[in-house]
Amino acid sequence: MGTALRTLLAVDQALYAAVAAAPSRSPGLDSGLRRLSVAANRSRISFAVAGLLALRPGRPRRAALLGVAALGTASVTANQLTKTLVRRPRPDREAAEVPAARHIPMPGSASFPSGHTAAAFAFATAVGATLPAAALPLTALAGCVGYSRVHTGVHYPGDVLAGALLGVGCAGAVLAGARRLGPGRG
Repeated sequence: MGTALRTLLAVDQALYAAVAAAPSRSPGLDSGLRRLSVAANRSRISFAVAGLLALRPGRPRRAALLGVAALGTASVTANQLTKTLVRRPRPDREAAEVPAARHIPMPGSASFPSGHTAAAFAFATAVGATLPAAALPLTALAGCVGYSRVHTGVHYPGDVLAGALLGVGCAGAVLAGARRLGPGRG
């Protein structure tokens, strides 16, 4: 392992420890972030938003379709390809003393990248590119999903950052493919 990679991993672990050590300002915040993290399982939040958008014809329905395509692409890329290749272990939240009030069940999959974050950012990016008014709220929601994964102790910050970048990249690929197909076809 190179010096640069060791340094990045040390910074990542230090940031994780800092989040773990940050005092809970509100039990409601811990509870809300736990609920958000669990609600994002299997992209339920994004699918609910897509379902609502799909009820309206035209651009909202197209945004829903592109968002789900980007979400699916990111999910497969993160969970089936990248996690299998990288195999980074999950954080040891007990050693980092992540407060038990923040815990959610620890996933059995590898840690890198965050699939929740990749899917959320892919959906937000694709929908936001099609419906600009939705870009800010969906991107903020994706950021909150990503942070919730660190706050609950199941991901390192670097996993979340990589997931966000992967999600944006997958959305870009889906949007580029849709443009090549032409208006109304993708």
